[in-house]
Amino acid sequence: MEREGGGGSLFFRGLQNRSHEKMKLRTRKSTLYLSQQKSTGRGGDLLGENIYLVLFTIALRICNCFLVQTSFVPDEYWQSLEVAHHMLCSWFTWYCCTRTLTNTMETVLTIIALFYYPLEGSKFMNSVKYSSLVALAFIIRPTAVILWIPLLFRHFWQEQRKLDLILHQFLPVGFVTLSFSLIIDRIFFGQWTLVQYNFLKFNVLQNVGSFYGSHPWHWYFSQGFPAVLGTHLPFFIHGCLLAPKRYRIFLVTVLWTLLVYSMLSHKEFRFIYPVLPFCMVFCGYSLNNLKLWKKPALSFLFLSNMFFALYTGLVHQRGTLDVMTNIQELCYNNTNISSASVLMMMPCHSTPYYSHVHHPLPMRFLQCPPDLTGKSDYLVEADIFYLNPLKWLYREFQNDSTLPTHLIIFSILEEEINPFLISNKYERTAVFFHTHFPERRTGSHIYVYERKLKGKLNQT
Repeated sequence: MEREGGGGSLFFRGLQNRSHEKMKLRTRKSTLYLSQQKSTGRGGDLLGENIYLVLFTIALRICNCFLVQTSFVPDEYWQSLEVAHHMLCSWFTWYCCTRTLTNTMETVLTIIALFYYPLEGSKFMNSVKYSSLVALAFIIRPTAVILWIPLLFRHFWQEQRKLDLILHQFLPVGFVTLSFSLIIDRIFFGQWTLVQYNFLKFNVLQNVGSFYGSHPWHWYFSQGFPAVLGTHLPFFIHGCLLAPKRYRIFLVTVLWTLLVYSMLSHKEFRFIYPVLPFCMVFCGYSLNNLKLWKKPALSFLFLSNMFFALYTGLVHQRGTLDVMTNIQELCYNNTNISSASVLMMMPCHSTPYYSHVHHPLPMRFLQCPPDLTGKSDYLVEADIFYLNPLKWLYREFQNDSTLPTHLIIFSILEEEINPFLISNKYERTAVFFHTHFPERRTGSHIYVYERKLKGKLNQT
């Protein structure tokens, strides 16, 4: 990935030339979108921005009805309500459900499918409907099938007409959904493509996901799962000891999913998000049996989870969003925007991009494409940069005319590249808080530097 000196000049020249051309940008306004005509407040399509939250709330209501219908005693009605409340109370739900992640939609479809799953006592069991939802989740994210393997096997094992279940329900549903997926991908890729196989090949067979980080096999059990459950963990353990036998399949599903995901080297909290609804069933049983301690326990869960939800949603790592608002304002307030350009010297994909700027401003970030060649000494641009940031900058920008007008960096990098900043007349113009827990290449604050030249002052 080594680049010839002056490579940045070609990049920024190309983007600056394009900025003079007529570019058609999408008109939907995000919550960060600022308009000169509407400067009194934030605009935005609330339904569009929060569609995952809306779908998730609907799914939770369906899950609640499912648990009510499968209850045998009146007391379990209240427990079923508590399950829905815990799901909404969970800090990780608020952290994930408002983000456009495929894991969120996978969780939503999982909850709705459970409504139709043939569990003892359910009045709404429907094999075609639940298997169709599972198939749809598989199309959206192929790993969704991992969670459903124990549930599907249980259904098959208990079904008396096994051949009928396979030939008249599972196979038709699988054929229709897979055909639909193939046709959609044929339209978009221009050739027949089985994306589910590509997903398996990329993430499992070639293990390319480990390029973006790896963890020890026990990470989900020792860190990931406890963090996702948070303060619900002791209630989950207690509930596992109390829940009826018909819900043991849910516990098996949780353990199976954690075990399978533990075999993959690349691990993330969001990957195990779909097991959270199953865990809340057991939390409900625990709280339902606390009797006198139920209200204090509910208050503790609500307050503790709201604290983490608000902190992770409003404070932690917010700098990468705030800085894009600053860049957006640069586009609308700078009288010399045609000559402006931005270089983000941060770990790749640290910030949003044009989806938040809505302006043809030349921007560039350090690249980190995965290794598809199998080279043992493969290094991405971001890794090359962090080996020696100062050397990279002087090699990349040998001509002053190619220098970007604005630099965005984490505070941890400032001291190392300070000679470059001084020699090229960059001045810090904005500071944004990012996190209380800086690590490695991520600093506690984000700095915006602007190049100040005599007789030519960029106004921001």
